[in-house]
Amino acid sequence: MTRSYLPLIRYEKNPILTADDIPYSCSTVFNAGACRFKDRYVLLLRVEGLNGRSHLTLAFSDDGYQFRVEEKPWITPSEDAYYEPFERYGVEDPRITQVGDVYYIVYTAYGPYGPRIALGRTTDFKRFERIGLATEVDNKDGVLFPERIGGDYVMLDRPGGMGGQGGSIWITYSPDLIHWGRARAILSPEAGWGNSKLGACAPPIRTERGWLLLYHGVRVTAGGRLYRIGAALLDLENPQHLLGYAPHFIFGPEKIYERTGDVPNVVFPCGHVLEPDGTLRIYYGAADTCIGVAEAPLEEIVDLAVGAAGATLDS
Repeated sequence: MTRSYLPLIRYEKNPILTADDIPYSCSTVFNAGACRFKDRYVLLLRVEGLNGRSHLTLAFSDDGYQFRVEEKPWITPSEDAYYEPFERYGVEDPRITQVGDVYYIVYTAYGPYGPRIALGRTTDFKRFERIGLATEVDNKDGVLFPERIGGDYVMLDRPGGMGGQGGSIWITYSPDLIHWGRARAILSPEAGWGNSKLGACAPPIRTERGWLLLYHGVRVTAGGRLYRIGAALLDLENPQHLLGYAPHFIFGPEKIYERTGDVPNVVFPCGHVLEPDGTLRIYYGAADTCIGVAEAPLEEIVDLAVGAAGATLDS
């Protein structure tokens, strides 16, 4: 039976990808960006090598459930003098946003100074071009809106949140994807299911009622951290204005593959695909060890996202 407050239904054959499905030696696979490209589903997988450092590998599918993983990694830490110090320890947690014919990839560059948000692009999923580093260090969970708003590119990110610190979701703007500013916090932790830190999961989705944002919330418990998913709605014309958010999480770890793994009790989507019939298909990392997929009608999630009134810090 569907629980209306937890609308996402897991695919019965989850997990859809594990380390055994990667055609080269690795430790785990998780946290994949997702999109459609030329009538195929695309996942950009975070694969952790046996050295403990991550790179990004492509996988393709005709049905969105059975994926063929490419033989070699696609995006690896850069050897370019500008990027190398910031990607030395890996590239992680990609999010894919299509704007016109361009697919922008927002990912975490991780190096000895800490994590930064980096951006790149492709038009064919063969050639990848880096654009730049959008933040300074200690910043993760970057997602790009799928259209310019008021002439600007718009991105959500999460400064801080490292080493047990709290972290809020911020919004920032850019005229050119290089220079970013006018940053403001729009959603912060509060007592309850996401009392430690929050972070955007996947690119916002335009709906008639606002931008739907899926985000993760972290609760610190006696048994460790617990990662679950929430839903919020942002104003279409002024996305730093928070219209509402579900007062409870809408998806959390329940199955054994979500409860046990390298990092237990984690569901962490980085990508989704909206089907023509209005079904939202969400691809998520489970326990930092494998990948699952879950589905729900988009409108059911939007209904939950208007459940509690919210306000930005400058409203």
